[in-house]
Amino acid sequence: MKTKLCFFIVLACNFIIAQGPNNSIAFNNSPYNSTNTLPTYTVAKPVAISANGFNFDLLDAGVSTRYAEIGSGFFKNKLIMVSSKKIGGLAKIDPNTHEAFKELFCLDIDKNGSLSSPLLFSRIINTNASEDQLTFSPDENTVYYTRSSKDNSLEFKLYKAELEEDSHGNWINNQLLSVNDTNVSIETPFVNNTGDKLYFSANYPDAIGGFDLYVSTINADGTLGTPVNLGNTVNTVADEKYPSLSIDNKYLYFSSKGHENIGGYDLFVSKNSKNEFQVPRNMGNTINTVYDEIAYFLAARNKAYVSSNRPNGKGGYDIYTAINNEVVQFIKGEILDLETQIKLPNTIVILKDDEGNEIDKTITAEDATFSFNVSPFESYNISTQKDGFKDTTVQFFANSGSETTYKKDIELHTTEPVIAKVENEMRIVLENIYFNFNKWNVKEESFISLNKVIKVLKANPDMKLAVNAHTDNKGRDSYNLNLSNKRAVSAVSYLIENGISKDRLVSKGYGETKPLIDCKTSCSDGDLQANRRVEFVIVE
Repeated sequence: MKTKLCFFIVLACNFIIAQGPNNSIAFNNSPYNSTNTLPTYTVAKPVAISANGFNFDLLDAGVSTRYAEIGSGFFKNKLIMVSSKKIGGLAKIDPNTHEAFKELFCLDIDKNGSLSSPLLFSRIINTNASEDQLTFSPDENTVYYTRSSKDNSLEFKLYKAELEEDSHGNWINNQLLSVNDTNVSIETPFVNNTGDKLYFSANYPDAIGGFDLYVSTINADGTLGTPVNLGNTVNTVADEKYPSLSIDNKYLYFSSKGHENIGGYDLFVSKNSKNEFQVPRNMGNTINTVYDEIAYFLAARNKAYVSSNRPNGKGGYDIYTAINNEVVQFIKGEILDLETQIKLPNTIVILKDDEGNEIDKTITAEDATFSFNVSPFESYNISTQKDGFKDTTVQFFANSGSETTYKKDIELHTTEPVIAKVENEMRIVLENIYFNFNKWNVKEESFISLNKVIKVLKANPDMKLAVNAHTDNKGRDSYNLNLSNKRAVSAVSYLIENGISKDRLVSKGYGETKPLIDCKTSCSDGDLQANRRVEFVIVE
C-alpha cells in the first residue's frame, strides 16, 4: 500500500514539472558530504567586500536536512531541487560521496516563499545514477538535465527529453546531446527566457580554468550549436558554475571561486550590455560568505532561492530564500544655461541605460530640477531637449553601493538664431518667449532667447524690428489685447535695456486675433501654447 501511494505522489509531482530557468550543481573536487563537515578544497585568501549595492535577508526555506539540498530552477510555481537525501531503504550509495546518489525533487512554494516537503520529480528521469541540475524550455515541453555515469558519479553528461502531450509527466525521446565529449563533465544548464540559448558549465580542454561557463545556441530544430566560451571577462583560472539569467536576459548570475572573492564559491552578477558581458560584480557580503553560495535563481524581481553550505545550516548545502531589499539611490540636478547659469524650466530630461533605452522621463518645473531613481553600479545616459538649446547627453555612473543621492547639474549650449522668411515676412526665428500666467514680465529663462535677438541686431546695425505679441483665446478679447500689448512692450524694454536703440524697435499686441492654430473652441493645451507667442519681424 505504501508503494502504491508513493507512486501516485510521484506522478502528481511529474504532472507539474517541466519548465523554468535553472542552474546546476557539482563541484570540482567538492563532493557532497553526509556529515556536517564541509567539502575540502583550497580557499583563496578572503577579500574584504562590502554589500556592493545589495542588501539581502536570507531566510531558511524550511527543507533543510543533514544532506545536501540545492535549488535547480522553477516549473509552474514549483521549485525543483537536487538532493542526496535517502528515499526508502533501497537507496544506493555513491562511493565517491558516501551518500545516496543525487535525485531530483519538486516542492510547492507558498505565498510567503516557504517550501513544502519534497516529492520525487520523475520516475523516468531519476535513475540509479546521480541526476543533477536541470532546466526547461519556456513552453515547459523540453527539459535539459545532467546525469552522471554509473562508473564516475563526478562526471556529468547533458541530456534532453520531451514531455509527451497530455501526459502526467511522461518524458519521452530522452537523448544524449552533441555537446558532450569524452572526459568532459557538463553541469548546471540554464535556458534563457527566450528559449534560444543554453548556458552551462563544463571542463572542456579549452577552458580557462577547471570549469568555465559556455553558451550554445538552441537551433529551431532543437539541436545545439557549438559551445562558445563566455571569455575571460566572466571566466577565471578558478571554477565558474551555476549560470542563470534575469527574465529580461540582461543580467547573468553565476557562482565562482575566482574574481574578487570572499571565499569558496561566491555569487556574481554580470550585465549583458551591447551583447557583451561586463566585468562581474561580487553580490556582496549580505549574501556571500567564506563558505559556498551557489544556485541563485530569481523567483521575482527582488526575491530568489540560493543554496549555501554555511555552518548555521543543518548540514551539507541548504536552500535559503534570498530577499534583496532595494538600495535606494537618486540622481538629482539642475538644468542651466552654460553662459549665464540661468535655470531652465520646461526642459525635457530623459534617463537612458547604457544601451540607449529610455528608463524614465521628466520635464523640469520652475526650479529647473530633475530627479531619477538609479541602481548601484549601473551606467546611464542623461539626455536633454529644449527649444533654443542644443540636445545634450551626459554620461553618469552610480559608483556607490549604499543609499545615496548623486548631484549632477547639466549645462546647455544655446542654438544660433535664424533669419528666415515666414508667412511672407522676414523674421528672426527662435524659440518661444515665456511669461508667467496672466503676467507680462519676461521670465528669466527667456532672457537667453532675447539675448539672441540682441546679438542679431548688433551684428546688423541698420536692422529694425517689430515685436509682435499674441495670446491664446482664453479670456475676454479686450483683456487679451491689453495683455499682449504689455508683453510686447516688456520684450522691447529688455532689448533697450541691453543696448538696442528704441528707434529700431516697435511693439504691438494682437491679442487673440491672429492665432497660429485656428482651433476656436476645441483647442488643446498644445494649440493654446502655440498661439501664445512673440514674433520678431524685420521691417527694414
